Amino acid sequence: MTIGTAATIADLYRVTDKAELVAGKLVHMAPTGGAAAYAAGRIYRSLSEYEDQSGGGIALPDNAGFLVQLPHRQSFSPDAGFYTGPGAGMKFFTGAPVFAAEVRSEGDYGPAAERVMAAKRADYFTTGSRVVWDVDLQSPDVVRVYRADTPDTPTIYRRGEQAEAEPAVPGWTMPVDGLFRKGT
Repeated sequence: MTIGTAATIADLYRVTDKAELVAGKLVHMAPTGGAAAYAAGRIYRSLSEYEDQSGGGIALPDNAGFLVQLPHRQSFSPDAGFYTGPGAGMKFFTGAPVFAAEVRSEGDYGPAAERVMAAKRADYFTTGSRVVWDVDLQSPDVVRVYRADTPDTPTIYRRGEQAEAEPAVPGWTMPVDGLFRKGT
C-alpha cells in the first residue's frame, strides 16, 4: 500500500496481511517458513492451555494487533502473545501484550536485524510489556527471555530445558524441545 502522507490506524485496519505501524509507515511482514510458523503455533498452544487453566489473560496467536502510543510506533503484531488488558471485540487490542514472542525468520539475522529487534524490544517494554522472547531456532541459545527490569541481560534456554516468561505469565513454562517438530 502506497500512501502519500503518514499511514494511520485506519490504514492498518485495511491491510490484508500482517503489518505494524511504525514511524508513520505500514511495515509489512513476510509470511514465515515452516519451522518458525510451527514454533509460534506451539507457543500459542501452550499459552492457550495456560489461559484455560489459570482463567486470567488472553493467549493470542500470530497476527493479533496491539495498538500503542509511541512517537515512532503505533502497533505491534507479535508471533504469539499474552494479553491482560480489556477485551477488544473485533478491533485491535489497546496496549501492548504483557508477554510477546518474536520467532526469527530467515531474514532476521545480521547486525541490522539485531538492531531492529533490540529497538522493537525496547518499544515493547516502553509500552508495558514485561517479557519478550527472542526465539532463534538456528542457535543453541533457542529462547532468549528479555525482561523489562533487565532488558540487556536475557535468560537463555536451550533444548532440554523449560523456558518461562516470569513475571508476565506467572507459573507458565514450556519445553524448548516443544518448539521443534519431533525428529528435528
